[in-house]
Amino acid sequence: AFVPEREDQTAAIRGRTLHKSHSLNSVVASSNKVNLLDFDRQGLRDFFTQIGEKPYRAEQVMKWIYHDLEDNFENMTDVGKALRAKLTEACYIGAPKTLLDKVATDGTHKWLLGMDSGNAIETVYIPEPTRGTLCVSSQIGCALNCQFCSTGAQGFNRNLSTAEIIGQVWVAAKYLGNVTHQNRRITNVVMMGMGEPLANFDNVLKAMKLMRDDLGFGLASKRVTLSTAGLVPLIDQLSDAIDVSLAVSLHAANDELRTELMPINKRYPIAELLAACQRWVARKPRTSITFEYTLMKGVNDQPEHARQLIKLMRKLPTCKVNLIPFNPFPGTQFARSDAAAIHDFQSQLLNAGVLTMLRRTRGDDIDAACGQLAGQVADRTRRSAELRKRQNQGALHAL
Repeated sequence: AFVPEREDQTAAIRGRTLHKSHSLNSVVASSNKVNLLDFDRQGLRDFFTQIGEKPYRAEQVMKWIYHDLEDNFENMTDVGKALRAKLTEACYIGAPKTLLDKVATDGTHKWLLGMDSGNAIETVYIPEPTRGTLCVSSQIGCALNCQFCSTGAQGFNRNLSTAEIIGQVWVAAKYLGNVTHQNRRITNVVMMGMGEPLANFDNVLKAMKLMRDDLGFGLASKRVTLSTAGLVPLIDQLSDAIDVSLAVSLHAANDELRTELMPINKRYPIAELLAACQRWVARKPRTSITFEYTLMKGVNDQPEHARQLIKLMRKLPTCKVNLIPFNPFPGTQFARSDAAAIHDFQSQLLNAGVLTMLRRTRGDDIDAACGQLAGQVADRTRRSAELRKRQNQGALHAL
């Protein structure tokens, strides 16, 4: 797992240290000030009404925040001087503080963003020739304890606020020079970082509305994806609340193995999860769900596992499978499947008519690959202590 360096150290792999004077740092605000990043468009209109302003003024300010990436009210030149003064006194635009950024040899970029009480989260940008994908976190740590995920091993502290979620996009957009509707460096956002997004439903929903809003980052529905481990009631709720793409972390096609890997399966077993997915597709017939399947050596990569997955996917013929080679982290008991096993598994699915993609590992040299995000979590569970114990035991065995 990624161990954050001190602010005055240089990242091992072409990183930059960002100090407190950096323009991307959070605005230090008194406790009675309101962070405007916490509002979606309707919330911002309501807030402006509450402070005695016309609702359309909220949309003027919103455009400055998300199109111009402006965090200083004095620079909002088409906003009246009196309103600028009122906003300066009562509000602030506070994105998370950037503690460290690192760039991998393949161009993948990871930011360590500071939260309160010594916590930190990680956000990852993955550039490709035709698109740029930003992987965004929704919680400090994760409570679901999936056995193959570095985030889960760190334990859990709290949900992120809407400002802390959309602020990750704001920080990355500012750094990358993203211009909404013009120079799009961020073409896709995936809620696949630290945490289970549906467990932080309200704040994630508002943040995704800002990602989609034309006065926000203006992304199409197919370009904003939420990935869930399978909180079934909230999948149904999400389909009614917003038009985005859905990905499901499956990783095993039988209940016994999936419960071992993902304890949430005990509460919402595969049959219930698939039924929710069928309801999603019925409501959104032109959309496709992506099922994520991390391949772990000798665990879920055998021919019988592929056959089980094929059987499940026949219930959702328009959906697809995204195979992910396991990305190791210190203290894990799992290993990546051999290249031959990965090839054979994918071929078995393709030969059965299942649309299957193999995710190329990106950013693993800076621990930014899928399943490796760790951040800094002031754990409220016992899992981080258990991970350190396994790491220490592994070090002793290596001596």
